[in-house]
Amino acid sequence: MARMPSAERRRQLTEAAIRAMTRDGVSRTTTRSIAAEAGLSLSVFHYCFDSKQALIESVITTITEHSVTVVREAIRPKATLRETVRAGFQAYWDHVSAHPGEHMLTYELTQYALRQPGFEHLARRQYQLYCDTYTELVEQLARSMDFELRVPAPVLARYLAAMTDGLTLNFLVLGDDAAWADILDTITDHVAGLVRDADELRPRTGSGPAGSSFSSP
Repeated sequence: MARMPSAERRRQLTEAAIRAMTRDGVSRTTTRSIAAEAGLSLSVFHYCFDSKQALIESVITTITEHSVTVVREAIRPKATLRETVRAGFQAYWDHVSAHPGEHMLTYELTQYALRQPGFEHLARRQYQLYCDTYTELVEQLARSMDFELRVPAPVLARYLAAMTDGLTLNFLVLGDDAAWADILDTITDHVAGLVRDADELRPRTGSGPAGSSFSSP
């Protein structure tokens, strides 16, 4: 049997850790249970991860990728900006609805990292990753759909990270509710209102109050 590349083994162990932590909780998940979940020996685990910090960081990065992947696919430019943004939010929400345990794990990882001396930077890394990901998606969408933001991209990214974080926690606590569709519509309208499209950026050429500064007095 051909040897599995170490990067693939790390990926396999990380996915196994996500499943085990989702099922058993972070504090009750052991290196032995992760190795068993992955179908690998404990020695392979220690070869791939030299510390629990390294494992937690890999879990945080990978679990974020799970939802980002479906959102990135969904926000390919559509007929209007609003449709595009709404599709992105819906894709994220569908992932939350389909994998509530996985999203619950993200909050547990944050609390675990904040409470463990020496792990605090992993919680900061987790939330910085959220902001960096939103910044990338927003800037990519701005380029592809030719619009300009009314607020700096990092500001909008942090707002989106905070908003989706709170919304997800509300869903996990309150459960399914028909009101979520209306909430997503409201958020979409707000976000779509934070951009200027190409038509707004072109200087007007008319006269009078509506004209540009280049028109005759």
